[in-house]
Amino acid sequence: MLDDLDFQVLSCLQKDGRMSFTDIAEDLKVSVGTIRTRVNKLIEDGTVNIIGRVNPDKVGFRSYAHIAVYVRPATLKEKVAHQIAAFKEVSFLAMTSGDYDLEVDVMCRDNEHLVEFVNEISKIEGVNQTKTTIYFKVYKYAQPDLGLLK
Repeated sequence: MLDDLDFQVLSCLQKDGRMSFTDIAEDLKVSVGTIRTRVNKLIEDGTVNIIGRVNPDKVGFRSYAHIAVYVRPATLKEKVAHQIAAFKEVSFLAMTSGDYDLEVDVMCRDNEHLVEFVNEISKIEGVNQTKTTIYFKVYKYAQPDLGLLK
């Protein structure tokens, strides 16, 4: 169970994943040892992963898309989802209710790469149909502020 201090630590790390334990401790007015213990616990239990978030546009990924995937028979949803999740272009994947079965967000180098990606997932057994929506411009790409969880 996370407490208020855990959420405050996570908020600091969301702003700057490289923030030192000393700086976090000073900001939150607790000891460095407390922060070290909390961060290590949050990493060990899988609550947080410290990673470098790359700006896709700066490294040549300029084609973003949302792909709705229709799976038939429905009993193959899990299998199809696991196969799609293995593609490195996938940034988000979820099972949905409604008109389609899986929602996939991808980042590709260009539209040709996107076409190749859609063709590859279309070959997966159980993928009955896809519907692709290209994002012309991304205005915000981030996780939600942790203050929303309270």
